[in-house]
Order: sequence, then structure tokens, then C-alpha cells
Amino acid sequence: MSHPLARHAKGGSSAPPRSNAVVGVLAFAGIVVSLMQTLVIPIVPELPRYLDASPSNAAWAITATLLAAAVATPVVGRLGDMFGKRRMLLVSVVLLVSGSVVCALSDSLVPMIVGRTLQGLAAAVVPLGISIMRDVLPAERLAGSTALMSASLGVGGALGLPAAAFIADRYDWHALFWISAALGVAALALLVLIVPESKVRTGGSFDLVGSLGLSAALVSLLLAVSKGGDWGWTSGTTLGLFAAAVLVFLLWGRYELRTAQPLVDLRTTARRQVLFTNLASVALGFSMFAMSLVLPQVLQLPEQTGYGLGKSMLAVGLILAPQGLVMMAMSAVSAGLTKAKGPKVTLMIGAVVVAAGYGLSIVLMSEVWHIVLVACVIGGGVGFAYGAMPALIMGAVPASETAAANSLNTLMRSMGTSFASALAGVILAQMTTGFGGHALPSENGFKTVMAIGAGAALLAFFLASFLPRRQATPEPDQPAEAAAGPAEISGARS
Repeated sequence: MSHPLARHAKGGSSAPPRSNAVVGVLAFAGIVVSLMQTLVIPIVPELPRYLDASPSNAAWAITATLLAAAVATPVVGRLGDMFGKRRMLLVSVVLLVSGSVVCALSDSLVPMIVGRTLQGLAAAVVPLGISIMRDVLPAERLAGSTALMSASLGVGGALGLPAAAFIADRYDWHALFWISAALGVAALALLVLIVPESKVRTGGSFDLVGSLGLSAALVSLLLAVSKGGDWGWTSGTTLGLFAAAVLVFLLWGRYELRTAQPLVDLRTTARRQVLFTNLASVALGFSMFAMSLVLPQVLQLPEQTGYGLGKSMLAVGLILAPQGLVMMAMSAVSAGLTKAKGPKVTLMIGAVVVAAGYGLSIVLMSEVWHIVLVACVIGGGVGFAYGAMPALIMGAVPASETAAANSLNTLMRSMGTSFASALAGVILAQMTTGFGGHALPSENGFKTVMAIGAGAALLAFFLASFLPRRQATPEPDQPAEAAAGPAEISGARS
């Protein structure tokens, strides 16, 4: 199996003079897309009233984004490798703007779901941005820049919550989506003006059958995971979707191994460095999201419960905002450590720091400063770990497959967050306490979820220990085949 490779001109263009601007614009685009994930959090309790829908139906405004992002991320990454990463980046941002406008004009459920689906289709912006950086930046700028871009997923979410809460508290809820559209237009204009197109191409034809198979498998799996709590985990619908996901994944994998130009090169994905990075990404995605499910609830529950802190949504956002700043700062430290010790060490340290943060939460969760400390420690560990992942992926794949490989890694993180949401939902629904005639999640329920988050981080540490010893990230001006190494190429091609 072989992929036609375009000649890799140095930096994708001659000595780019605007490296700082390129990095800044790509990171801004990543933050804008990640804002989409937290945009609706402040209005989730009110969505049924706003959309004149039942709570279970209104939840599709969240689920649709999750499913669209899962489908789009690997497909758009592959299209970026084939037809141009900048081109697909621009398409993704246009979809984000279009979805934001549709949501801003919505007053009922169906157009809201359509708009949120379009927003979800923009999820590949971060892996595409990382891949462009590999192709157009000088080698000495690559580690720090990709670490910042990778961390933008968490940074945008952390900083977006207080902003969204402030807007929702003072203005009509439609303003959230108008502002999202405006930010998307700004990102689009900057991308057009400043970011160059990479000249690296995979060539070949698009694997339509593979993309449909992977999409069907992912939708079945994530639909069962996200709606299983509503439908019942032992219901025929949920079990049928899980069974369908397993069957389709097996058939899809067999097809991908036999086709000449697959959507996902499973032989490359099976390399130890790629495989264990992706497995660690699932565990870290789980660990990061467990905190996002617990801390806001603890902050908002009434003080009379004995463990709630009685804060407003706006206060919650402001209390958790420092986490995003710490995450951004730690991405730079992560890059420095990766240069000195290699990305494996950086990933393992990040996982340990995340686990330590969760450990703190089990004994420190009764004061606002406790929450700030826990969130910042976990956020710092996530910044470390997420910053190392692009270096690990790009150190093991040819330059012509960078977008597809980074997109798959991003998908693995997203799957981890979906699993965290489902498991935490089950635990918090079972471990409750009575308050004012209502059942609320108990303190032990919250601590159980945080303990599982610590375990997921330690699992990521264990998985990272199987990564090869330090391997330098290929320089962006190396030919794609040389970047991966002759031995690896021969082992990945049949």
C-alpha cells in the first residue's frame, strides 16, 4: 500500500517571515472553536423553555454537536491531507459561522439542532492547525506552537464559560450565537490574510466507503454512550447500538486494511508510538472532563447541603477561568520539557500532575480557594499532557498524513470526554441525597467521580510508559518518508 507524496518544500513556503502571526491566528481559531463546547452550558437548564421542547428533546442540541464533531474530525483531517489543510480549515470555520447564525435565528428545536450540527462539523480546526504548523513553521518553533494549539481546546472552554455566563445573564440568549458568529468571521478573515497553504499533499482518492463505515460506527457508539442514561443502559435500543458499533468497527477495520488508500491507515495507527499516545488520549480526555462535570455542580449547589458553595453561574465561570490561563502557560513549559527530555516524559509528568489534582479534590473541596487550586493543578497537568501529544503523533507519521493522524488523536480525546460524561452521569444519578424534596448528587458521589478521574490519569501514565524512548519530532522541512524513518515506512507499507 502506498500513498503518492508531494514534494515537501522547506516550510511549505520559503522561510516564513510571520511565524508569530501564523501561530497566533491558528491558536485563536482553535480557541474560537473550543468556545462552542461551553457556549450553551449556561443556558442548558433553560433550553427546553427557550425551544418549547421537552428536556430530553432539548438535549439533542448538545448531542448533535458531539456526533457531528466525531464524524467530521477524521474525515476532514483526511481531506486536509489530500486537498490542502488551510482549505479545509477555512471550510470548517465557514461551517462554524453558518451554524452560529442558524442558532442565533432559532426559536425552536429543529433549527437549533441543525445549527449545532454545523458547529460540530468545525471540530477539526485544532488538528488541522497543528498539521499546518508542522508544514510551514521553522523547526525550532514547532514544539511550542503545537503545544499551544493543542492546549487551545481546553483554554477556550475554560475562558468561554465565564464569558458565556455573563452574556446569558445580561442579554437575550441569542446573543451567545451572534458573538460566536462574529468571532468566527474574525478568525476566517485572519486565516485568509495570514496563514499560508501547506504544499504537502497525500494525493490519491477519498475513501468514501471507509468514511461512511467509520461515521456509522462512531454515531452508534456515541449515541449509545450519550443517550444510554435516558433510554436505559439495558434497553434494546442502547444494547443494539453498542452491538452495531462493535460489528461495524470490525467490518470497517477489515475494509481499511484491504483498501489501497484508506481513510485511516491502521498500520500506521498500530505503531507503538501512535497507538499508546491515542490510548493515553482517551484516558486523559476522560480525566479532564470528569472535573468539568463535578466542580461547577459543587460550586452551584446550595450551601445548606453541607458541601455546596451556593455560587451563581457567572461566579462559577470566574472561579474556573484561571484554569484556562494555567493551561495556556503550562503548554509553553510543556514544549520546553519536550525539547529537553522528549514528549514521553512530558506526557507522563502531565498525567501525574492531573492525578495529583484529583487527589487534592478528595480532601479539598469545601472552600472556593480549594476549587481554584484543584482546577489549576488539573488544568496545568492537562496543559502539559496535551502539549506533548502532537509531538508524539508527528514523530511517528509521515508529513503527508499529519492532519489525519492528529485528527484521529483529537477524536480519541473527545471519546474520552463522552465516556466520562456517561459514567459520571450514572454515578451521580445513583449516589444521591435528599434536599428540599429533591434528589441531589451526594458529596460521596462527587468524590467517587473525582477518584475515578484520578484513576484515569494514572491509567494514562501507565499507557505512556509503553511509548518508545525519546524520539525527535521530524523537522517540517524533511521529506515525509524520511521524517518517519525508513524502517517505520517499510513496516507501515505493504
